[in-house]
Amino acid sequence: MNALIPTVDLAAPDPVAVDTALQRAGFLQVVGHGVPEGAAWVVRAAARDFFALPEAVKRGYAVGVGGRGWLPPGVEANDRVEGGDSPPDLKESFAVGPFAPTGDAETDAVWFPPNVWPAQVPALQEAVTAYCTAMTRVAGALLELCAGALGQEPSTLRDLATHPTWTFNINRYPPMTETGAPLPGQFRIGPHTDFGTVTLLDREPGAGGLQVDVEGHGWTDAPYTPGALTVNVGDLLAHWTGHRWRAGRHRVLPPQAHAPAEDLVSLVFFFELDHDAVVTPLAPPLGRTVLDPVVSAPFLRERLAAISV
Repeated sequence: MNALIPTVDLAAPDPVAVDTALQRAGFLQVVGHGVPEGAAWVVRAAARDFFALPEAVKRGYAVGVGGRGWLPPGVEANDRVEGGDSPPDLKESFAVGPFAPTGDAETDAVWFPPNVWPAQVPALQEAVTAYCTAMTRVAGALLELCAGALGQEPSTLRDLATHPTWTFNINRYPPMTETGAPLPGQFRIGPHTDFGTVTLLDREPGAGGLQVDVEGHGWTDAPYTPGALTVNVGDLLAHWTGHRWRAGRHRVLPPQAHAPAEDLVSLVFFFELDHDAVVTPLAPPLGRTVLDPVVSAPFLRERLAAISV
């Protein structure tokens, strides 16, 4: 599997390996990213304190998909973006977005709303702020890597992300002892592709873990390397490549009967571009097909609406 989803060192990447892997699966593992060791652990510890609060307390921070705060179980079904009709995903999340608004009230209301920080867990804000600052830096380096891997100027994509939108989700996948047995077709996260440019994932491995749909291989357990970030291509980046690269299709398995107490927390940083960025796809022969330019915000909004329950 590591041959299909290779590990790339950001300090010395191999452009050919990057291009090949992103054509095949839309996934990489990344080391040499410079994120301080232990940063993810601090976020997880604070997040677990939040998720352990009584539901009545968490309800005070409840939001829908795309909001800032607590996404309760039952509000999201990711496979619906593909036209599926599965039961809601078996997870709860805490979502955070960019720290600095644009100053335009209409834009900020949709893409840069204020973050909500639970008073009961004061450590969460400091931990998440430091972590997302690091993830933003890594995402910029990945945009440069992606552009360079296709022979473009390294700044090509990064120049479209001067005031980018992004979402950081802390996903908790509760154990079967809490959720009960999954319904037919129910997952912790149903099959889908992400919507933006690159997603940076710090995950805990488990029985009900991440699977990737690899071309020619089907659903395969994602490799796990301690300290590495799992990175996948989103729909917007795939569009920019003229569908040369696959948006990384993936799912998170439901809790498994042989591990009924398994309780996992994943840190998921979805990076996009400026809300008004015009993304002009690469033309053939580099791109695989002729596609029209798109504007980032409406491209993303359509997909967010599709997965809301």
